Amino acid sequence: MLHFRDGLRDMPSYDLTERDWKIKVNANESPFNLPPLVEERVMARLSGVAFHRYPTEEGEALREAIGRNCGLNRENVWLGNGSSEIIEKLFYAFGGAGHTIVYPEPSFSMYKIYLRAAGAEGVSVELFEDYRLDVKSFIRKVNDSRAALAVLCNPNNPTGGYLSLSEVEEIARGVSCAFLIDEAYIEFAGPSASQLLSRYPHLMVARTFSKAYGLAACRVGYLLAEKEVVDMVQKTYMPYHLNVLSTVTADIVFQMHQEYEPRLHMVMAERQRMFDRLSEIEGLTVFPSATNFLLLRTEKAASLEAALAAAGIGVRSFGGAARLKNCLRVSLGTREENDTVWQAIQAFMTRGE
Repeated sequence: MLHFRDGLRDMPSYDLTERDWKIKVNANESPFNLPPLVEERVMARLSGVAFHRYPTEEGEALREAIGRNCGLNRENVWLGNGSSEIIEKLFYAFGGAGHTIVYPEPSFSMYKIYLRAAGAEGVSVELFEDYRLDVKSFIRKVNDSRAALAVLCNPNNPTGGYLSLSEVEEIARGVSCAFLIDEAYIEFAGPSASQLLSRYPHLMVARTFSKAYGLAACRVGYLLAEKEVVDMVQKTYMPYHLNVLSTVTADIVFQMHQEYEPRLHMVMAERQRMFDRLSEIEGLTVFPSATNFLLLRTEKAASLEAALAAAGIGVRSFGGAARLKNCLRVSLGTREENDTVWQAIQAFMTRGE
């Protein structure tokens, strides 16, 4: 008989079921592949990879470049398989029996899975009805629960809300435990909390190449933090945890990030255009977003999702999830894809079904 670890059978899992959509706007992915100049450089660099050697220098070069760009040292940067893995490792590093981790609700669904894996106690802070965070309430809950770690997704997934830098700093001043800002979507929003790191040594920032830079397939993210934090998090990783193909690609993308500026501006312009158009549809609530997606709420969410799926359009439904009932999340695609999505939603909502 097989004896698995206690509690493993009850662990929630992340649904990766997918189908071949005509328009895929369900995973907050970039609608674009690599820019031509970036692709050319990546292919040239990969042609010189020593495939028979373990990856070492590539990761160190990327850590150096990221640190320099952020006004930090290489020792303040750690790389992981997407920011998701980094967050999971931080939950492990600060978690364990008797340790509390505080997070907003609703927010990134993986936080609860990381909590269970880390064996920590979770304390959620409910967002307002319009999905804004009560900053003072969050600070109070962190301090009252004597948390080991406080986590904020900023901008928040899946609601799209954004805390200003001054609000993030207010929290950093108000709590003394480790404080993580998950900035997976920060390129679509505003300034990064990384500029606060020198003032608040308990602050940590996790970022990713998956969203704004379209490297979801490569799975590369990074942590910005005090050297002590990086050294401890490093202990949770196995040697050579990042493959050289992903690291080399991320390094080129980071060097050529200016090639992505037009795309970022396009996504943000499309975000406003789609927000305005969808907001005009009766029976549909559209929440303000500082990301590459929009959160919609309608009493017809289940049937709307089915209608979109029948048309080959994949969106993210949250079913009856707490605080997200009747909500759908729609990522921003190309302008043509967005037009098709809007037309399909408008046609369904005006049929009166």
